Amino acid sequence: MMDVFDSTNVLIVPNLLFFLNLISLHDTEVVGVLGSSYQSEPRYLERDLLESRVREMEEENQQLRLQLSQSQVAAVQGQDGSYGNAQWVASADTGPEDGENTAEERSTQKGNHTTCARRPMVEKCELIHVACVCAGHNASRDVVTLVKSILFHRRNPLHFHFITDAVAHQILSSLFQSWMVPSVQVSFYDAEELKSEVAWIPNKHYSGIYGLMKLPLTKALPSDLTKVIVLDTDITFATDIAELWAIFRKFTDKQVIGLVENQSDWYLGNLWKNHKPWPALGRGFNTGVILLLLERLRRIGWEQMWRLTAERELMSMLSTSLADQDIFNAFIKQNPVLVHQLPCFWNVQLSDHTRSEQCYTEVSDLKVIHWNSPKKLRVKNKHVEFFRNLYLTFLEYDGNLLRRELFGCPSQPSADSLRSALEDLDEDDQCYDFRRERITVHRLHLYFLQYEYVPTDESVDITLVAQLSMDRLQMLEAICNHWEGPISLALYMSDAEAQQFLRYAQASDVLKHRKNIGYHIVYKEGQFYPVNLLRNIALRQANTPYVFLTDVDFLPMYDLYDYLRKSIVQLDLAHTKKALVVPAFETLRYRLSFPKSKAELLSMLDMGTLYTFRYHVWTKGHAPTNYAKWRTATTAYKVEWEADFEPYVVVRRDCPEYDQRFVGFGWNKVSHIMELDAQEYDFVVLPNAFMIHMPHAPSFDISKFRSSSSYRHCLTTLKEEFHQDLSRKYGAAALKYLTAERNI
Repeated sequence: MMDVFDSTNVLIVPNLLFFLNLISLHDTEVVGVLGSSYQSEPRYLERDLLESRVREMEEENQQLRLQLSQSQVAAVQGQDGSYGNAQWVASADTGPEDGENTAEERSTQKGNHTTCARRPMVEKCELIHVACVCAGHNASRDVVTLVKSILFHRRNPLHFHFITDAVAHQILSSLFQSWMVPSVQVSFYDAEELKSEVAWIPNKHYSGIYGLMKLPLTKALPSDLTKVIVLDTDITFATDIAELWAIFRKFTDKQVIGLVENQSDWYLGNLWKNHKPWPALGRGFNTGVILLLLERLRRIGWEQMWRLTAERELMSMLSTSLADQDIFNAFIKQNPVLVHQLPCFWNVQLSDHTRSEQCYTEVSDLKVIHWNSPKKLRVKNKHVEFFRNLYLTFLEYDGNLLRRELFGCPSQPSADSLRSALEDLDEDDQCYDFRRERITVHRLHLYFLQYEYVPTDESVDITLVAQLSMDRLQMLEAICNHWEGPISLALYMSDAEAQQFLRYAQASDVLKHRKNIGYHIVYKEGQFYPVNLLRNIALRQANTPYVFLTDVDFLPMYDLYDYLRKSIVQLDLAHTKKALVVPAFETLRYRLSFPKSKAELLSMLDMGTLYTFRYHVWTKGHAPTNYAKWRTATTAYKVEWEADFEPYVVVRRDCPEYDQRFVGFGWNKVSHIMELDAQEYDFVVLPNAFMIHMPHAPSFDISKFRSSSSYRHCLTTLKEEFHQDLSRKYGAAALKYLTAERNI
């Protein structure tokens, strides 16, 4: 045993299996491992004697490890007294500091000893800043996977800085606001204001002008922000981002940029004949992951330096091929002292023809995976299936599970208010789950797919508004064939289902060509289907002055879009409070020859192919429409509100929203029509409009309603509370609703 304990020299005893394998070795070889005390034993040891000695030495080794850990604690506390407020950010397998010397560390082990270096520390609640350029629907969708991978591993507060266009700003601001992840801040910067900084640079890269916007980050980001990690949207983290943040502490006094070497041969200029890339230092550097010391960059005049570099090189190169990466590399070629080269596993590049496989020998080596190829998951790499599965893990990971608090770090006011609202609920209340649903904040991803709406010349355009879940997805193509106007849909899905929907939409010949459909993902959470929340989200995202409030399991008659626009003008909806009723019918047949006119529909009604909607199970819901009168009507006619009336209507977009206390099955549309009536809307039935409900299996919520007396009791309680709120809001005029309900 060692007489003097040295914290940098620790006796390492191999495991039991290793010693058992030494039985067949020569005794002199074993002596080299076990020490001189073994020399007095016979040439071949009995197995039990060897096991006994191994156990003894392992026990001694454990004592040494304990002494070492105590010594490290004492040393750190003695230096700065801050051990309790800091965290070691690199694992023992990654070597000293950021893991740069992993291979070197392994190769310098001598005998029974190894050298352990201190790792850089990140304060427990130190704020880490991350910047991304994100523009458009696709990039906004991709960046969510990056954010998930960071949140999954992180142990520090984060501040995301997004340089966005108007589309990405709308999508990401609503996403993070509804995500409500503790200890995460988000700031947005208008990409339009930066376009003039880089628009003069010709660029052949598919990223377009946005691929150049990392260059003016020192100007875009706050002047008091001293350092930031800059990431592409196609990045996936496999470790805590604090490890990367800690590398800033390794920069020399002159270094201002941290980058990983490029793993392709692009800048070597040998990919094809007459290939002439921009100048670069050796293989050049990839800008998918960048550490920027903003304070120093501003001090050395970065804004002027990169501009001069770009102007000089463009005289011969004419345009950039790899966007900002070309200019960064040309700048570094002239100023190599300013770059800090990061270990390659901080940016394992998975485009074709790269040297990325030389970056890692074990899974533990991987830190950041960069899908820097337009082909993404189809790149050529012998481990691509492993990387693909890691990426898909975060792509389909339930983002709600990332709402983890960082204990010991300050929480956001929004989290405190939600916690307070939950504490106010009575857990013994039989309807606790219903009441909790009302205060649940669902994560929201607006415009999940590309959306383009071009307003019509007239100010009478109308959007079909509906909501659905995965089991109604097959209705979308049929609705598109019946309705050519804009559509706003709220889809209630899990993260994995959202990806299934994406693949479905991209493969559909009908859906992939329709750009006037806004798909808004509301991520699943809670026990009930939040039907009225979904309707409100779809309603809020309608971009037209009028909306057609319907359900996704109805097919509108052909040309209903044009008919409704004409009716809006004829009935002067712009200056009157009217709700135009579209009569609803249903079929029990999965295959239906859809009627092309009212006359054809009446014929099918007489033959029993069609029925008035829900006449056999819920007559009251549509009885006030007065189907007998509709059969012969040639002009619009007014009908009066009656209890439980729930027609599908066309109204102005500024109509009242749905009451979100009603979830699952029951009274979700009834309450909305009741409030329209309370606001003195006139219900006007359109004589030549119709829609047909298509058959499908009962929803899970209607099954719960039918089978659960508790469910029905709580619905009755919510209805009574709604009546009370309606009376407080509209006064004595609302008493008729309570009277009508009691007379049923």
